Amino acid sequence: MGDLKTYEQLLRENAELSRRLEEATDTIDAIRTGQVDALVVNDAKAGHQLYTLKTADHSYRLFIEKMNEGAVTLNEDGIILYANSRFASMLDATLSDIVGKVFESFVSDDCQPEFKDAFGMAWNKDMQIEVKICRDSDAVPCQLSLAVLQLDEGLSLSVIVTNLTFQKRIQGLLKENNERLTIANGELEASNHDLQQFASIASHDLQEPLRKILIFSNMIRDRHAKELPPESRKYLDKIISSSQRMRSMASDILNYSSLSTSPHAFDEVNLEAIIAEILDDYELLLQERNAEVVVERLPVLEGNRAQIKQVFQNLISNSIKFSRHDQLPVIRIFCTPTNAPSDGPDEVALYHIVVADNGIGFEKQYHERIFSLFERLNNKDQYEGSGIGLSITRKIIERHHGRISAESTPGKGSRFTISLPVKQPMAVA
Repeated sequence: MGDLKTYEQLLRENAELSRRLEEATDTIDAIRTGQVDALVVNDAKAGHQLYTLKTADHSYRLFIEKMNEGAVTLNEDGIILYANSRFASMLDATLSDIVGKVFESFVSDDCQPEFKDAFGMAWNKDMQIEVKICRDSDAVPCQLSLAVLQLDEGLSLSVIVTNLTFQKRIQGLLKENNERLTIANGELEASNHDLQQFASIASHDLQEPLRKILIFSNMIRDRHAKELPPESRKYLDKIISSSQRMRSMASDILNYSSLSTSPHAFDEVNLEAIIAEILDDYELLLQERNAEVVVERLPVLEGNRAQIKQVFQNLISNSIKFSRHDQLPVIRIFCTPTNAPSDGPDEVALYHIVVADNGIGFEKQYHERIFSLFERLNNKDQYEGSGIGLSITRKIIERHHGRISAESTPGKGSRFTISLPVKQPMAVA
């Protein structure tokens, strides 16, 4: 009974054991986080012994403990010599459950052959592989970065473990969205093709009945004009005028739809030669309106000659059509200085060609709307046209990787600026 300890003695021993345990825990944390470089251990038989950590080990452990990735150190047998807190949290485990275990035991079965190969090769060169790390009942996709380290205990293998769960989730969402986008694009392309076919067929098929309406209406007017009462002649003129406008609209729709299906064919285009041809075609109209066209020096650029000619035909025709009645039309066509491309990979040198007139102009709020299909700012009885011309113009310019903008003031004319690349991208040449 004399060997039995009193309650107070047990309490004192328990307190002493708790203190030593806390001290040991603090010491382990200090070693793990690199807060100490050496330990002095008091051994009853061997006396005081000094255990040191290399400076490299100290810096290494301090660094990896602060990392957002998991980090472990393996010996040549693949046993975990050291692990940081991040790796333990990835496995929902404690460090004591990890250190001393074979790292391969945390790798999922289906990834072990790949890990073994990488582990063998990593002693000679740095490696990166993707594996799944087991955590309770699930597996975490991770990237392992393996590299050899020279530590105090000799050669070791450093493994940085990056959790790829978020990246894999994002990749899955991107893949799913891309698949949906591919399906939507396919449906859109099919729909656009059907619309283009419909526009082409409808416009083409409209030409024949319109041609007959115009022919027979003109025949009635020419042969029986004197016999018709004034009111009937007025109605007949409206039929002819409306038929001509509808024929023009059908032709413009056909031209607009063909822009989406016609192949790219880019050659050198001399703008001065094109403008000269257009002015020759419009010679009688220019004389009738007493219009003056001033053409300054224009460049040679790459493009589809027929389409570029259509652009300037539309702009010059509009300038003549929307001229003021109290002032002779003046149209200026010139090129502003070419901008040099910047260092950016997407920047290209552009020509800026301007077509300016002194016509009726339009309000600022219409600077963009005038390029919309069938957009008309003026009474169709005063100014003929389908409202498609500028839409065709913009579409052609965009197919040439350029842009067009408009500026205008009512009663003071309009200014259209066309920006076209000096050289078309090789991908579409």
